[in-house]
Amino acid sequence: MTPFNSQDLRKGFASFATGVTVITCIDEGLNPHGITISSFNTVSLEPPLILWSLKKHSRLMPWVEVGKKHLIHVLERSQEDLAMHFATVKVDQFASIDHKLAASGLTQIDHCVAYYECETVSVHLGGDHNIIVAKVINLKNHPEKEPLIFARSKFVGLDFSEIKFS
Repeated sequence: MTPFNSQDLRKGFASFATGVTVITCIDEGLNPHGITISSFNTVSLEPPLILWSLKKHSRLMPWVEVGKKHLIHVLERSQEDLAMHFATVKVDQFASIDHKLAASGLTQIDHCVAYYECETVSVHLGGDHNIIVAKVINLKNHPEKEPLIFARSKFVGLDFSEIKFS
């Protein structure tokens, strides 16, 4: 193996295809915030745990600390524009986005593949990011919809009709 730099590492990481999510949370004034995240993984079925990563100094960190709730949206194949929209900080992020207020008080973006309402149970330092471990407390899933995938620095989709499961 040869030495590598951060650009090499970024390109190497890009070879691993991931789903694309938008995570919404609310601040102390009940204002909604959202961010695009592809570093999302399942951890455990019992108890139902997931993890995701957020830059250590992200403006959202105070609103996803231990005990805080957030809503993870698995984006649908046609929602590339939403992924890009929430990838950068904007004033009034939800002004032009189809959404509603979920029973939990969190902002729910319409037409996603799945929704995981979560509560943060622990936060771990991981280099320049925080690893957020959260318990899933509610779930909505739409298996008929196709998820948006990100690989090699571009959005792609899967055609499940062509995949053969054995």
